[in-house]
Amino acid sequence: MVVIGQDDFRGTVARASRKDLKEAVVAARQAHHGWTSRAPYNRAQILYRIAEMLEGKFDELVAELIKGKRSRKDAEREVERSIDRLIYFCGWCDKYQALAGTINPVQSSHLCFSSPEPTGVVGALCQSETSLLSMVSAIAPVIAGGNTLVLLAPEQSPFVAHPLAEALMTGDLPGGVVNILTGVHQDIVPHLAKHMDVNTLLMIGAPPAVSTKVREDAASGVRRVVSWSNDDVEKDSFEHLSTILAFQEIRTIWHPLGGLNL
Repeated sequence: MVVIGQDDFRGTVARASRKDLKEAVVAARQAHHGWTSRAPYNRAQILYRIAEMLEGKFDELVAELIKGKRSRKDAEREVERSIDRLIYFCGWCDKYQALAGTINPVQSSHLCFSSPEPTGVVGALCQSETSLLSMVSAIAPVIAGGNTLVLLAPEQSPFVAHPLAEALMTGDLPGGVVNILTGVHQDIVPHLAKHMDVNTLLMIGAPPAVSTKVREDAASGVRRVVSWSNDDVEKDSFEHLSTILAFQEIRTIWHPLGGLNL
């Protein structure tokens, strides 16, 4: 896919096909069991390592954002916020289950536990001017909660996805946990929304027409849809436990007390 800026040629990026999407979903599904089985503190270590890798690419990321018509001040602020956001969510990896789980009172000789469990494979669509921050905001809460991700990078500003992918690859993240696709959204989004092995769909900054169509397609497979505006991602209130829980299901377990007479 050829990408041209307003005044000059910027370069070329891959135009993902339907086959690329299928392979990305397969990779995400295969990686899911291993990723969700990891100790929470280990997931936290990996997220923190990714943040360190992004910090090491600070100048490169700023340069890419500036090429995308961002001012240096805005570009530096976006990279700093992206790094901080990764560090914030890495701190939740070993805490959200304790805070979101509970022991339910029951009138029988049982213990009843409720705990959050990852939904599985998440398909994400980013359409935002803050391209790096929007992609990090899709990645961090999803994988912190034990999910795997297929991410469609912003169509008009895909170049920053390359150094981000390099940071993920060198940050000890297992293969298949995060899969980033670049290309024309109208080629990929309908197939992503209808894919039966995608459990949850995430939209960031999607136009109303796209959002409506994705919800209609997702309804055919009873898939959960999470939608955030560009303003939501920009706010500090985005960094909250509820952001992780948007990609969790509550599992309830009943355990008999056995011979105890309570």
